[in-house]
Amino acid sequence: MNTVEQQLEIIKRGCDELLIEAELRDRLKSGKPLRVKAGFDPTAPDLHLGHTVLLNKLKQLQDLGHHIVFLIGDFTGMIGDPSGKNATRPPLTRDEVEQNARTYTDQVFRILDRAQTEVAFNSAWMDKLNAADMIRLAATYTVARMLERDDFHKRHKGKQPIAIHEFLYPLVQGYDSVALKADMELGGTDQKFNLLMGREVQKHFGQPPQVILTMPLLEGLDGVNKMSKSLNNHVGITEPPSEIFGKLMSVSDELMWRYIELLSFESLQKINARKRAVEQGGNPRDVKFDFAKEIVTRFHGAPAAEAAAADFEARFRRDEIPADIPEVKIAAKGDGLPLSQVLKQAGLTASTSEALRLIEQGGVKINGEKVSDKSLKLARGERCVIQVGKRKFARVSIT
Repeated sequence: MNTVEQQLEIIKRGCDELLIEAELRDRLKSGKPLRVKAGFDPTAPDLHLGHTVLLNKLKQLQDLGHHIVFLIGDFTGMIGDPSGKNATRPPLTRDEVEQNARTYTDQVFRILDRAQTEVAFNSAWMDKLNAADMIRLAATYTVARMLERDDFHKRHKGKQPIAIHEFLYPLVQGYDSVALKADMELGGTDQKFNLLMGREVQKHFGQPPQVILTMPLLEGLDGVNKMSKSLNNHVGITEPPSEIFGKLMSVSDELMWRYIELLSFESLQKINARKRAVEQGGNPRDVKFDFAKEIVTRFHGAPAAEAAAADFEARFRRDEIPADIPEVKIAAKGDGLPLSQVLKQAGLTASTSEALRLIEQGGVKINGEKVSDKSLKLARGERCVIQVGKRKFARVSIT
């Protein structure tokens, strides 16, 4: 059984802010499991490692014996969360929300214990509120206070439109905490205003205000921008094991420690010991290798992680070609096809212009040999293994 201090150390690990720690300490002293809420609007069905920062913290709280409520905002998803946005987000349809919600739950239970997690939908109580109830809820907060929120303030100051329904979003999120009788709510740093709103609305309805814990937004593989699929700097949890492994091995040595702090389930003592070993001359690549195996194991299982590690060793240390290369047949008009078009049609580059740039930079190999001739053509009937960069391969046949 963990002591209060031990629990606090685990809970605060990697967090950005804990409000209010004294209140959390008092609740932990009672020995009663906390009702811990985290809300997710199913606006995008594919989760990446940036999303799992919050899920990892929920898992840690679950392992400490606390009750996790995974709240799917099917009602709020049809409003559209304006947090961090400089424009009104288009709302989702009910069908879109339901489809994304199914995908979400399939993915989150790769981290959380399905049997020990309560899944809730905020439409269960929000659909029951009538117009008068919504007006009473809106009356708990002022427009002036609402405009204190950073994104609203910027848009108001910049004379950009703010729709009335967007003001309802944080109020509804706050009311969710009332409906669930939440002791604690987790969210990203960009959710702080909404989380604090939960405390205010709970006070209005005569409930003890929830403790809030904010988690940092994880940088993407570029080490600069927030991890995002649209910026192509993400690691998706449903990506192939070898792809996840290779991407994590490409992370800079400096960024590696931040990833480990926020994503690894290893103890702080073990992580600190590894840091000391690297500082004393150890190879950070070995730390990165073990971390990549841990992450792949979490989402795909130990056998897949071992296979991905072996594949990485083969490709990157011994410069071998992996066995599971996709076979691609490309039809050519005339006697052949320019290599740049082959790369695009094989899915190895997004465009012929990208292909030409990579050829010029020496990033393309045919049968293990680097090519630099941008005008090179592959003849009809030719079969070869093409490699682009470190991780993209295709066995191409020109027909």
